[in-house]
Amino acid sequence: MWPGITPSENISSKDYSALKPGETTVFAAPPGWHGRIWGRTGCSFDNSGNGTCQTGSCGSALKCSGPGQQPATIAEFTLGDPNFYDVSLVGGFNLPMVVEPLNGKGNCSTAGCDSDLRNNCPSELAIKDNGKTIACQSACDVFKTDEYCCRGNYGNAASCKPTNYSTTFKKSCPAAYSYAFDDMTSLITCSSVSDYIVTFCASR
Repeated sequence: MWPGITPSENISSKDYSALKPGETTVFAAPPGWHGRIWGRTGCSFDNSGNGTCQTGSCGSALKCSGPGQQPATIAEFTLGDPNFYDVSLVGGFNLPMVVEPLNGKGNCSTAGCDSDLRNNCPSELAIKDNGKTIACQSACDVFKTDEYCCRGNYGNAASCKPTNYSTTFKKSCPAAYSYAFDDMTSLITCSSVSDYIVTFCASR
């Protein structure tokens, strides 16, 4: 699994290369940082740091300069006082991911999804490689309707409701965003956080 982060201009890190099971890396974000962290899978990079990924690609570079391609499980952060964080499946799913705050004050619960939605992804949403599901797309990206995408006449919390697909995601991952207006059970507010631990489960 290769970590991706955006924006990365003010992020200090010793390494963006692959994380093997049990390995860790540290990203130091400045105060006020607002951004995303996700995992990339099936990547191949040359000695110059150029390459491709099966899921979560952010262009051809090892260090991301833009957002990851959907479908991808995304951790979103706004670092301030308080902090806001969540894990979103709105753009689809490629890896189980959990975000845990350290030493925070308030409702500092764990966000994320530790279930592997690839194992029961509806066939019409599945992206496969050699017969194996490597990611699960959002219904919006597949069907492109206003209802699934929460836009147009469905572009507000009153009219955009859970669908059969987002409900399936929510049942497996109750602590993650399953559709655009899933704020009440998914967006977490926490103060005085010293660090966040982002855990990926890449093996199957």
